[in-house]
Amino acid sequence: MSQSTIESFAALASLVPHEIITHSLVEDVRLPGGRTMALLTLDNGFDHTKPTTLGPNTLLELHAALSAQKQRAAAGEIQALGLTGKPHYLVAGADLNGVKSLASPENGAAMATLGHAAYDLLADLGVPTFAFINGVALGGGLEIALACTYRTVSTGATGIGLPEAFIGLVPGWGGVYRLPRLTGPEAAMTVMIENPLNNNRSLDGAAAFKLGIADALFEPADFLEQSLLWADGVLTGATTVQRPNAVEPNGNPDIAARWAAAAAKARAFVEAKTSNAAPAPAKVLEVFEAGATITQKESAALEIAALTELMQTHAFHNTVYAFLDLVQKRSKRPAGAPDAKLARPVTKVGVVGAGLMAGQLALLFAKNLKVPVVITDIDAARVTSGLAHIHGEVDKQLAKGRISSDAANRTKALVTGSVSKDAFADADFVIEAVFEELAVKKQVFAEVEAVVSPECILATNTSSLSVTEMGRDLAHPERLVGFHFFNPVAQMPLLEIVRAEATGEVALATAFAVGKALRKTSVLVADEAAFVVNRILLRLMGEVAKAFDDGTDAKVADTALRPLGLPMSPFTLLAMVGIPVAHHVSESLHAAFGERFHVSGNQEVLISHGIKSLWAPAADGGEEIPSSTLKLLSFGNTPSTGAELLRRTQDALAQEIGLMLAEGVVAGPEDIDLCMVMGAGWPMHLGGITPYLDQVGASERVNGAKFHRDRG
Repeated sequence: MSQSTIESFAALASLVPHEIITHSLVEDVRLPGGRTMALLTLDNGFDHTKPTTLGPNTLLELHAALSAQKQRAAAGEIQALGLTGKPHYLVAGADLNGVKSLASPENGAAMATLGHAAYDLLADLGVPTFAFINGVALGGGLEIALACTYRTVSTGATGIGLPEAFIGLVPGWGGVYRLPRLTGPEAAMTVMIENPLNNNRSLDGAAAFKLGIADALFEPADFLEQSLLWADGVLTGATTVQRPNAVEPNGNPDIAARWAAAAAKARAFVEAKTSNAAPAPAKVLEVFEAGATITQKESAALEIAALTELMQTHAFHNTVYAFLDLVQKRSKRPAGAPDAKLARPVTKVGVVGAGLMAGQLALLFAKNLKVPVVITDIDAARVTSGLAHIHGEVDKQLAKGRISSDAANRTKALVTGSVSKDAFADADFVIEAVFEELAVKKQVFAEVEAVVSPECILATNTSSLSVTEMGRDLAHPERLVGFHFFNPVAQMPLLEIVRAEATGEVALATAFAVGKALRKTSVLVADEAAFVVNRILLRLMGEVAKAFDDGTDAKVADTALRPLGLPMSPFTLLAMVGIPVAHHVSESLHAAFGERFHVSGNQEVLISHGIKSLWAPAADGGEEIPSSTLKLLSFGNTPSTGAELLRRTQDALAQEIGLMLAEGVVAGPEDIDLCMVMGAGWPMHLGGITPYLDQVGASERVNGAKFHRDRG
């Protein structure tokens, strides 16, 4: 690297003065075979709560350290270089806080180029290089390992992957080119496309080894020692490295066909997940497909160009807001949460009900709190069936290798059943999961309050009913709190914690402490009908349902919102939620808020005839409304175009959110966004719902101002 280039990168680094630098700490290690390895440890000086990241200052220091080792290698002073990280981390990827501040295309290109300059040294140091993946290796953290000659990974490592398509970028430091050559193109598309778009999944050490990302797998207790011994064996020739999944295109037609098929499958997956509304996945595929026939240097140029382009988009900045400001920051410091010191310890949990939702709750509490959980229902048959279902779910997780045999047995043992609520006498936290009817829930809490201790917290999993009314007749309504999960409970991260009129600080603090222990993203919401997510989704679905009832073609109505890139279309979501459930909530919202929430007459007809979905498979492989269903429905004569319905829905959402903020349902628009991202799968590239409404002009059209005045 020339002096002028170094100076230009130094100028780039000066734009991020507050970067937490991940230092490159080098020490020489004498291997058993007599060779010297320079061991470079990436460490930011913090404990495991502060991940190591890669910003321009970090990359400059890494480049300088590797340049020095390259000179030593040429002089014969070292025969290998090893790369590892501080405990629990190799490196967690690029410093997005720093990257988002690099506003100009020139700075974006410089950042991308700097990463390649450092990583190219690893790939061509003059001696073999080894990455010892001891923990999290995401994005640039995995790419730095891919640039090495060999890799080991710990069985204790988690968080391994290339999440850039999720973040709004491409793996821009060689990952798109190097990964498929190690794992094969099919697995590479799983890591670069499917996992990121499936709620940002990642790999653990065993999975990374199985795919061929790493050459050896060791236990965490002596991971570094075993990795050094293994590296010594490779250097002496005693250990032969085999890579059965590795491929090199080189004009091979069979491999070219696999490459093309993997890309086609991934493209269909992107279409299904995002309706092609997000630009980053398409760019990943573009660079991946080109990588089959070009050199690594040529691929690097494409990666730099793609990163430069994507870093300027709304989608990237929206994702940084959603991921960093919301998921990583606001979710960890919930607005309005009481002092955690007020929380009461929870050593036993009661669940009223033994149905599917109750079973999900009982299993979640037992697995994460590791305390006794007792479920109750009105007869022994229901309780027995509920326990059998819970045990079956545990057995499924055991069969998939997600829990050990010991953990499965412990979890089963923690969950018991009873037909008497007397079993709750020593419970600290009791949650109901019974029929969504106010009178039923009031009766349940009256019975529970009669047997539990004065300190026991009572919680309701209601999705739309008034928590205040639910506790109106309780002797101690201050102990009642809303605790609204989303289905499926184990997978959906959001928990709406509802403060009723009488809810006390102790109950709220305990609810937040339990939510944290359950590993949920907890948001404090006021006791208004349907709270946040269901209120917004039902307003959206109501606009589509009204357009359909008014005569809009079904496919037009169901596809009008495709530019949003939602996880599923409105009619598909309706079928998944259940038409009776959605209709019931719509009626509740209509009663609370009036004509803004449409109650569909056609949905009433579908319910009365036991029809569970508008769509059915068509002969051409698509979907259609069966003629038998159409004959039952009635329509108006004021159809809408897709563009009209999209704009009307945008305006309706802007209106509803404006009203929610005025009512104090949440502390601010950031909480609305966090709820929609974590509870409704609102696309990250839209940055949550309020930035999207700002950017399409709906906020100003309806409310006269943006929700975020300091954002574009």
